[in-house]
Amino acid sequence: MPAPGVSWQWQLTTPVDLSVDADVYDIDGFLNDAGVVAELHRRGRRAICYVEVGAAENFRPDYQDWPADLLGESNGWPGERWLDIRDPARLEPVLAKRFDMCARKGFDGVEPDLMDAYEADTGFPITAADQLRFNRFVARLAHRHGLSAGLKNDVGQAAELVGDFEFAVNEECAAFGECADLLPFIRAGKAVLHAEYDLAPADYCAESRRLHLSSLHKDRDLDATATPC
Repeated sequence: MPAPGVSWQWQLTTPVDLSVDADVYDIDGFLNDAGVVAELHRRGRRAICYVEVGAAENFRPDYQDWPADLLGESNGWPGERWLDIRDPARLEPVLAKRFDMCARKGFDGVEPDLMDAYEADTGFPITAADQLRFNRFVARLAHRHGLSAGLKNDVGQAAELVGDFEFAVNEECAAFGECADLLPFIRAGKAVLHAEYDLAPADYCAESRRLHLSSLHKDRDLDATATPC
């Protein structure tokens, strides 16, 4: 369970730049093998496994394993479609294999992406209650595989979910004026790993330090470039 203020690096491109001075690396679970994770551990780092849980990606090797009737609208990213999360048990076979992959590669935790489908046009009538149930299911599944779990975005339900997750990962809470809504995690001794894209660090770093967030400025392609507060 990373503590508030921990340093982190978020890189979803490869190869991962292992020279970045950060306590926690959040990297793509499919594109990095066990050797990368082992090297991070050798250097005293923790490793978080990035996988999507709320959308299907046609460029992943398990795409055909998703039930076809659970595939919804495009989420705006090429090759990705929202999933119908209202019956988590139907998604469990694929998600369990993904989390098992993360565990077998030696990752310490998981960043399950796209956990706020109830706020999007998915093609399904997903409610806030559906989202709470699914997000808690994801956390339990990660824990069963020996992984800590991060709440990705879903700021509106952070206070209700803080007890289920070990940390939070957030994009652009400063740009949207939502950073204070993540304080339940900070007060519980759990890190908020935060990234901004469009704002300059001078626009949010003072508040980030006051709130004890772990804040980075990143390019949207999430390469190795990062400017921490």
